[in-house]
Amino acid sequence: MVARRLADESVQPAAFAFTADNAKWAEWKIGLYPTGRQQSAVIPLLMRAQDQDGWVSRATIETIADMLGMAYIRVLEVATFYTQFQLQPVGSRAHVQVCGTTPCQLRGAEALIEVCKSKIHHDPQHLNDDGTLSWEEVECAGACVNAPMVAIFHDTYEDLTPERLEQIIDAFQAGKGDTIKAGSQIDRLNSAAEGERTTLLEAPSANREKFIPPADAAVPAAAAPAAAQAPTTAAKPKDVSEESAPALKGTPAAAKVSEAKAEGERKAASSSAKADGEPNKAMREDATGSESDASKVDGGKAPGKATASEPAEGGASTAAQKTRTIIAPRANQAEVNPVAEKGGAAKPLFEAPAGAPDDLKLISGVGPVLEAKLVGLGITKWSQVAAFTEADIAKVEDSLSFKGRVTRDNWLGQAAALAKGGEAEYIRVFGKKPR
Repeated sequence: MVARRLADESVQPAAFAFTADNAKWAEWKIGLYPTGRQQSAVIPLLMRAQDQDGWVSRATIETIADMLGMAYIRVLEVATFYTQFQLQPVGSRAHVQVCGTTPCQLRGAEALIEVCKSKIHHDPQHLNDDGTLSWEEVECAGACVNAPMVAIFHDTYEDLTPERLEQIIDAFQAGKGDTIKAGSQIDRLNSAAEGERTTLLEAPSANREKFIPPADAAVPAAAAPAAAQAPTTAAKPKDVSEESAPALKGTPAAAKVSEAKAEGERKAASSSAKADGEPNKAMREDATGSESDASKVDGGKAPGKATASEPAEGGASTAAQKTRTIIAPRANQAEVNPVAEKGGAAKPLFEAPAGAPDDLKLISGVGPVLEAKLVGLGITKWSQVAAFTEADIAKVEDSLSFKGRVTRDNWLGQAAALAKGGEAEYIRVFGKKPR
């Protein structure tokens, strides 16, 4: 990438400051990030500053660095890396960015560049005579289907001809840029095909079968037996033998593996995978088997249930039952939220306070499902969440399996504002409505 440097000192302003509204917005934006992560707001703040002044100056970089507690060089690295940031003054009414990537080149981008040279300035990144316009060539701006196109500040103007671009530039220079509709300039519907519709032209058939709602649907009749599958004619993989791939052969008779070979495979399987507690000692003579006595795992065999070595009562013995291994739970496995009794509901982690519950969904990051889980843990009030200790946060996050979410979404700050004054206090603190 071409080296990007700050503008010459002769055009650098002595200082930078956000307007009152932008300063309030910046404070709100920084507050969205968790404690210790506020520097992540550097890109939004740089973009807001550019929207305010049109470009990013040295004073802008230093001011934002001071706001976020960052070294100047770190903010400079961000501003010079991303080409979305303008590092020198641009036109006060329009900075035209002409896409020069292949799709736009094929559709006439070079002619648009010639228009910019003739109506603005011969060289990119230079102001016109009255300082109202400037232009540059950029990489893909994301509207390839509607090429060629240009971007002016936050809007794109697509399906352009040289004549149409001249009209757009004249309108912006006259201060009437708001009269130009952004998007396609040929009345194309978004990025659909040019002209009239070419797909889904047929009207729905009058004989189309109507959908019957499940509640009114009749009970379906028993399904007829499936017809026997016809022999496949697919070619067999070259590295698969006839006996190892019976499914590829035409009939059960043709696919039958010899009894001698099948018996040999069964004996090999039984000698390598035992389920009677005695391991195969061919590899290690001192090996010990896994526990196969159900009484040593869960205190005894439940009536009608199979153990590792015998089938369920009244059921036929199968190979799966004979080889099933019961794995005991780890001895040191702790329960975060123990159950009151086997099969019972989870015990609340907190004692729910008296009174009607608060609407926990007003906390950003808490939806209906999560609210129900929090209520199940005994959390029903904003004040509870606002008073969480680190231990409380750890219990909640371990129980609900979302490590770091409480701090990341600033539950405590949001809950404190809601507990203090409801939605009005939330809006005062965060500058927006809850959720």
